[in-house]
Amino acid sequence: MMSSAQSGARRKPPAQRRAEITGAAAEIALAEGLERITLRLVASRLDVRPGLISHYFPAVDDLIAAAFAEAVAGERARLLGPTGSPLGRLAHFTATVQDADARDLSRLWLNARHLSRFNDALAASLEAQEAIDRDELTALIAAGIATGDFAAQDPAAAAVRILIAVDGFGAYANDREVFEEPAFTSFVADVAEWALGLESGALAEASAATGPGRSRLTAPDHGDFDAGIAQTASARS
Repeated sequence: MMSSAQSGARRKPPAQRRAEITGAAAEIALAEGLERITLRLVASRLDVRPGLISHYFPAVDDLIAAAFAEAVAGERARLLGPTGSPLGRLAHFTATVQDADARDLSRLWLNARHLSRFNDALAASLEAQEAIDRDELTALIAAGIATGDFAAQDPAAAAVRILIAVDGFGAYANDREVFEEPAFTSFVADVAEWALGLESGALAEASAATGPGRSRLTAPDHGDFDAGIAQTASARS
């Protein structure tokens, strides 16, 4: 005989049930990795039969892709934030992605980039989420240029540079040893300040401020970072 929990589960609206499934799978993805997602494990988390999961996701690859999108969307909302000045939101973004609490998200992206070689649905989901990140960060930077917070000339290019810095920083998420070298721990903020025409330390200052941050657009001084960029550009020419 079917349990009362399983019987009641069948009465939920399809949209609600699907959201419940992808939510449970997203939690598994962030905490344990995309490889751990199976129809049986998700079913056990929801106290339903695996057949119910397969009704909505006949192929586990599609469930993995949906779980990745769900997890990334939730974390994106937390990282960018819906309110505040462009400078304040960007400062919150760089501080949060560099925090230890963001490691699970960094691991998820690493995990997805690897598995997308073998999972077409995940590859499509990954590229879609990358596009959303670029669009939202570009819009935020454009808003900051309009308000005078940022001095960048090309918001799309600045967004790409910042997101590449996030990926580079996140590549070390699986390291067991804590690395406290400032050139590493502030790397995303350093790149963002360079890309946006901000003075060194402006984002950390804005993040720490209790009120709206104030940008400082004069004479950015990122020392060795700027010199390294110039040297690389010269070597490629």
